[in-house]
Amino acid sequence: MTLRQLWIVGGLCALALGGTASAQDVVKLGFAGPLSGAQAQYGKDMENGLTLALEEFNATHPKIGGKEVRFQLVAEDDQADPRNGTTVAQRLVDEGIQGMLGHFNSGTTIPASRVYNQAGIAQIAMATAPEYTQQGYQTAFRMMTSDTQQGAVIGAFAVGKLGYKKIAIVDDRTAYGQGLADEFDKAAKAAGATVVRREYTNDKAVDFKAILTQIKSAGPDAVFYGGAQGQSAPMVRQMRELGIKAPLISGEMSKTDDFIKLAGAQAAEGTICSLAGLPLEQMPGGAGYKQRYEKRFGAPVQTYSPYAYDGAMAMMKAMVAANSADPAKYLSALAATNMQGVTAQHYAYDEKGDLKGGGITIYKVTGGKWAPVESVGGK
Repeated sequence: MTLRQLWIVGGLCALALGGTASAQDVVKLGFAGPLSGAQAQYGKDMENGLTLALEEFNATHPKIGGKEVRFQLVAEDDQADPRNGTTVAQRLVDEGIQGMLGHFNSGTTIPASRVYNQAGIAQIAMATAPEYTQQGYQTAFRMMTSDTQQGAVIGAFAVGKLGYKKIAIVDDRTAYGQGLADEFDKAAKAAGATVVRREYTNDKAVDFKAILTQIKSAGPDAVFYGGAQGQSAPMVRQMRELGIKAPLISGEMSKTDDFIKLAGAQAAEGTICSLAGLPLEQMPGGAGYKQRYEKRFGAPVQTYSPYAYDGAMAMMKAMVAANSADPAKYLSALAATNMQGVTAQHYAYDEKGDLKGGGITIYKVTGGKWAPVESVGGK
């Protein structure tokens, strides 16, 4: 019997003994992400999805322990800084949160997850780095497909479908960027490609000409970048300035409209990105979510908010199903989640807390806009 199974058995025993929520009518759920700085748009996007979920769920008048409760989001800005992330995590624990919806970045999520685990608080994070759910914490769950799945798909696609045989790889040394690049590297090599250069930068850099000059001399068919748009956009622009015609390939943190604006439509043209899940218009609940989101926030749906929405719904429904807001009592219900979500017909977790059956969609900048090319997996 695995540790997670033992936790589930323990939770079921607690339910059998009649555990209920505390007498309070407010259930605090924590959120932390980059709400300032270069990645603030990602954090705000995630927060919007959580806000919509809590508002809609509260409107159903949920009850725990025979008493109507109201879910409240307690938000903190971790500035995408791992050191600040642990400080924020402890502050949220001290605030009395009963569930954690975050963090956003893998680099903040992983150190912060130790704080939540020690406090026994369930955490559902956007983080995609494999390490997050490989620590053995029974409190750790994901909102998105992991980099192991995503890197494998985009690596195989780049070589098998697009025919790129010589590939250069750059990553920003963050938990997210390095993890995604490593998985891409393994998949590309397994599909028969040769990695002609492996270079490194950081998530604050804006000048890549020295790295790109080395890459140009290797003559790659494509350049993969593991990191966010703050670096991928100037990188692809500088690639074109140096006469590198190879396409840039990246992950979901580059798949934004701002990437195209920052890079310039001409330089961005042909860029390929992977993104967990299906395009919004193909998601099981995508059409309705789009309508409700735009009415609530007066802005179009961005990348991460649907996944945040589903994560919040999974946690709140688990509490109601367990008739308790105590993580020790609702963790078993959360681990057993199997619901129809906005992003997936069958939203469920495996024994590690990773999403089952997570699909990946490949996008390409065509005519100055992101267009889906192919979807792999998902259900």
